Amino acid sequence: MRHQQEPRRETDRSMVVRATVALACFALALVGCGSVMPGSVVGGSGAGTSANAEGVGPGVSDDSVKVVFVGVDLEAVKKVTGFKTANAGDPEKQVQALEDWVNANGGVGGRKLDAVFRLYDAQNDSAAAEEQLCKRIVQDDKAFAVVLTGQFQDNARPCYAQAKTLVLDATLVATDDATYEKWSPYLWSPSYPSYDSFVKAYVETLSEQGFFKGREQVGVVAADNPINRKTMEELAVPLLEDAGVKPEISWVDTTDQGSLFMGTGQGAVNFRSAGIDRVMFLGGARLASIFATQATTQEFTARYAVSTFDNPSFFVNNPEMLSPTILKGMVGVGFAPSQEVADAQLPFPGTDAEKRCVDIYSSAGIAFKSREAARVALPYCDAALLLQAGATDLTDNLNASAWGAAVEELGSAFVPATGFTGALGPGRRAASGAFRVLKFDDACGCFVYEGGDVDFPTS
Repeated sequence: MRHQQEPRRETDRSMVVRATVALACFALALVGCGSVMPGSVVGGSGAGTSANAEGVGPGVSDDSVKVVFVGVDLEAVKKVTGFKTANAGDPEKQVQALEDWVNANGGVGGRKLDAVFRLYDAQNDSAAAEEQLCKRIVQDDKAFAVVLTGQFQDNARPCYAQAKTLVLDATLVATDDATYEKWSPYLWSPSYPSYDSFVKAYVETLSEQGFFKGREQVGVVAADNPINRKTMEELAVPLLEDAGVKPEISWVDTTDQGSLFMGTGQGAVNFRSAGIDRVMFLGGARLASIFATQATTQEFTARYAVSTFDNPSFFVNNPEMLSPTILKGMVGVGFAPSQEVADAQLPFPGTDAEKRCVDIYSSAGIAFKSREAARVALPYCDAALLLQAGATDLTDNLNASAWGAAVEELGSAFVPATGFTGALGPGRRAASGAFRVLKFDDACGCFVYEGGDVDFPTS
């Protein structure tokens, strides 16, 4: 394995402002804690399923398969911001452990896994930087696949797919079914659900939990990008109206820090003026965390709905940065325990898939003090194991099309260590199949699951 690195309503308002500024930096870079910016399709046409239908794909030789794992320096970001989160360990060593295990257990279609680790500077994230990283991976490395973490710009995924490089997306990025189809067979999520399925589950759960009860309106803080616009207009808004509430949408441009602050701050002002006291988020962790701090400065209080996409563990780990009323009554859906619940609420490791990945790392001398500490390692493991599983019977034709067809045949038998059940199958390219109702519990001061697994709705 080779490493390559890329060149309360508070009385002291100034403290809140300083915390908010730090939060923006934090939310931009702590991808291992669940930062999210939904992707969007930009330019070009779909990659098409017929490309590379025969023979081997890029990065595949007679004896090896090159795969690039992208990581970010989480500890460096923590030093800058002072925010608390469990140490995610050394991702380069984690990738090495996966390479060693895969190669000791059949390799990838009989070939050795040649893993390259690249460290991406998330604090300087931009469309230009992500395009540069993509070009190096597809042109210099000529990788067969890339495992993405921390790639939030609109151009990232299309760049890889257009170069016919398999994308195993290990980032909590909201990608809808249409986008998976557009970039088929190159775009997959080994750990997380389709955005469409999530939105359906989210709204239905909030309705069942009485979040909208007695209200005519609900505030929706929404990321302003093509995927989220389309999802809101065609799916979320009709579902909310069916649930008996009219959504007051505050669109937020999430492309830079200034627009994030302006959009979330204005949203709090608008909701306060409209008398709205229920707020939900569709778009990711940066929206929920920054909105919560902005709402404090704007003297706006409400009950919040959250999900894994909003990184619930952030709110628990950093209470001193937030109003003490923020957590009261929080409810939503959770599909990735490492992002939301403590081990005391769900023993670690739990599922067979989670135990398998923990054992792989343990065999390399890597241990995790908590499930939260494994929040990066588990999606990496999901990606490596799915890559291997899809290539089992492929020798002369190890390419994205053949691999994708094989993965569809795996169906729900592939269960991500990051979640609860599997969901792959014909036309389904996101592996997470179930969620649980997520609530904040005042007694433990933590998030807990209520009830068992609930299947994500299908299209």
